[in-house]
Amino acid sequence: MADLRKTPLNDVHRESGAKMVPFGGWDMPVEYSGLIAEHMAVRTAAGLFDVSHMGQFEVEGEAALGFLQRVTANDVAKLVDGQAQYSALPMPSGCPVDDIIVYRRSQRRFLVVVNAANIEKDWNWLLAQRPSGCGLHNLSDQFALLALQGPRAAAILQGLTPIDLAQVGFYRFAEGTVDGQQAIVARTGYTGEDGFEVFVAPAAAPALWRRIVAAGKPQGLLPAGLGARDTLRLEARMMLYGNDMDETTTLIEAGLGWIVSTDEAKGEFNGRTVLAEQKAHGAPRKLVGFEMTERGIARHGYPVSLAGAACSAVTSGSFAPFLQKSIGLAYLPAARATVGAELDVEIRGRRTRARVVPTPFYKRPRP
Repeated sequence: MADLRKTPLNDVHRESGAKMVPFGGWDMPVEYSGLIAEHMAVRTAAGLFDVSHMGQFEVEGEAALGFLQRVTANDVAKLVDGQAQYSALPMPSGCPVDDIIVYRRSQRRFLVVVNAANIEKDWNWLLAQRPSGCGLHNLSDQFALLALQGPRAAAILQGLTPIDLAQVGFYRFAEGTVDGQQAIVARTGYTGEDGFEVFVAPAAAPALWRRIVAAGKPQGLLPAGLGARDTLRLEARMMLYGNDMDETTTLIEAGLGWIVSTDEAKGEFNGRTVLAEQKAHGAPRKLVGFEMTERGIARHGYPVSLAGAACSAVTSGSFAPFLQKSIGLAYLPAARATVGAELDVEIRGRRTRARVVPTPFYKRPRP
């Protein structure tokens, strides 16, 4: 435990009685009042997560846009000021070093958010390719990041900020103040619900956390941990790097062809040749969603077989609290990766039947 890094909110979590666990080298809360209660609060009201372990890199300068175009899969040139974009850092193989979000703060200034466990790897990957005329700064220790998610998130946060949240669209962000503290407020998240991620200075995070919890309590808000974050993102088919995709799975195989831009205007980028070929003609395998049709809960790493022959393993799996069913993700040969296809998941030595279903498993109701 002594070697684990701590977010600026670590003391707050412990004071609140959170159950703490190691995660990606960090001491993080896995739950407060219970995974199911926290999951359901996010689906029906609101939940507040500490995601300060995520990494933030600033890319700035005359060559910033060109650099990002070469190292990311999506078309950064399509962004306008105040817009964010889900993307990835592909290798020449078409497999991702990481999945990321790119925020355009101005024409020559971008913020790149990376996964906590990949901060050092991503930093070295980008630093090795950085051209002259492009500044690259690791700002990970200069931000705390709070994620307020759920159908009542906007109403809760609006009472704490002069930013007109109604004007901040999906994958857009605004800079201003929250509870009197300078902040970046982004309409992004990892739960499948509406919500916001709030970037603030580390010293401001504990007081802001307490203010949001107090403001949201009458509306059903609960502090939420990594356990609920995982089940929420799985219901929404939001993937976890290191489980559902890694340096052995191409972005097309992972079902992320929609973030791969092969337009001429995008130009050359790492992995373009492989990804363009697979996007045009298909990949040999595909990440699919499945639900258990027999009793049992699929877990990460459980063997998956087709017609009695082993073919892969569950990448993510859980009982889905809101959907009240057991669901998961796994890679199947492309020819067998069709909705309705049957497969078996080995659970405690017993082959248990499952069926490929459309994803996302959960879509939030539209107003």
